[in-house]
Amino acid sequence: MQSRVGVIVGSLRQAAFTRQLARALPSLAPPSLTLVEIGIGDLPLYNEDLETAAPPAAWTAFRNAVAACDAILFVTPEYNRSIPGALKNALDVGSRPWGKSVWNDKPGAIISLTPGALGAMAANHHLRQVLVALNLAAMPHPEAYIPAAATLFDEEGALKNAQTRQFLSDFMRSFATWAGRWRTHG
Repeated sequence: MQSRVGVIVGSLRQAAFTRQLARALPSLAPPSLTLVEIGIGDLPLYNEDLETAAPPAAWTAFRNAVAACDAILFVTPEYNRSIPGALKNALDVGSRPWGKSVWNDKPGAIISLTPGALGAMAANHHLRQVLVALNLAAMPHPEAYIPAAATLFDEEGALKNAQTRQFLSDFMRSFATWAGRWRTHG
């Protein structure tokens, strides 16, 4: 069964390691997954006062893009032991208006990445806490905390580390199984 996977990158920076990693994932994913990036950089901050009959166009486009996906893959850095503000804003925008959350009942997965040694583990776990509140089922295993981001890519931004490529290929196969199972039984 084919699954359309929305990829949401937590960093807004074009040359971010998380964005480079997200660009490598389609070549590592099994054919049953079609990955499409869903941008978050143009989303106005969530403000319930703007939740009218005509909310900001960027909110509507974002909500429609997420709703059109069967599963969501988050690729995030860690900012101050948490997720970036832009990512939290996207989660908030997608969860509103009340009762119409685009996240509800979707399977998901998280890959966190950092130049440091811990692989953005705090951001990964904090994001999992938020996803529970949104009723988005994050794949419990394997977990993906990717350290030493500065050593993983070549000058063109391609993933050069063979061990990381293999891990992510295995991760994406597990995610395909998770997304397929969730669609069948979720």
